[in-house]
Amino acid sequence: MTRFGLQIPSFTFDAPDTQLFDRVVELAQVAEETGFDSVWVMDHFYQLPPLGGAEKPMLESYTLLGALGARTERVRLGALVGGVTYRNPALVAKCATTLDVITRGRAICGLGGAWHDVEHEALGFDFPPAGERLSRLEEAVQICRAMFTEDTPSFDGRYYRIKEARNVPRPIQPGGIPICIGGGGERRTLRIVAKYADMCNLFGDAEELTHKFDVLRKHCDEVGRNYSEITRSRLATLILTETTEQGQTMREQLEKAVGRRGGGFNIGTEKDILSQVDELEAAGVEYFIFNMPLSNVDSVRRAGELLNGR
Repeated sequence: MTRFGLQIPSFTFDAPDTQLFDRVVELAQVAEETGFDSVWVMDHFYQLPPLGGAEKPMLESYTLLGALGARTERVRLGALVGGVTYRNPALVAKCATTLDVITRGRAICGLGGAWHDVEHEALGFDFPPAGERLSRLEEAVQICRAMFTEDTPSFDGRYYRIKEARNVPRPIQPGGIPICIGGGGERRTLRIVAKYADMCNLFGDAEELTHKFDVLRKHCDEVGRNYSEITRSRLATLILTETTEQGQTMREQLEKAVGRRGGGFNIGTEKDILSQVDELEAAGVEYFIFNMPLSNVDSVRRAGELLNGR
């Protein structure tokens, strides 16, 4: 069954900071009420340039997820995705487990290689080359998996290590917290997905995703993994418009602003959106995660009723 998630990417509201969290809760609760399977937040310390940059508010992901977990009842919660450079992986495992306990088994552990060099430099996080970040990601995923599923695991890698690590209380979910890896690098990232992940998250249009899923399938065959065990998800921006023409104009403007064409957006009328979802399903997408940077309660409700009422 196709599932839908909502990512809340922006915390810029027409409200004072004392009411900021209440606005985020409203969006999460409406998502839950209208049938979204999950709610996600970005793992950044600075807001991204397309959403206003470092001058705009940004909340720390795991603190926020824990608070949302206490204010929701059904939706799954995760960071899309946690930057491997920001936290020791044993700490990530502990954060995700705490979230799982708070939510009685609704946590998803999102991990990725990280990319936003500006916030690394500003806040003093090391930002090694891409190859090292992916090597760190592969080690981090193994540590998290071990701490989710074993009583006292040890791991001695090039970058990270644990020794008879205890993670008490244990995750609530049987078999441990599912791990989602974000990124579509064909040589390394998708191979890490094939070896270790429960879920992948990609960008792209139907043609691009068909190719990426084929690459993932080949990696699964090579490492002896059942391809069907991995949930295939896609992240995109969702904007509902009153006419198809309005949607096309907005798409062109946004693609120009962010310097990316193709599959980063789903924009159009309700009929247009459903048609786009059908096309992406045919390409192999099982789980759609939409961010709505222009969102308010009414737009999230409209999107939830549309998508989950198909």
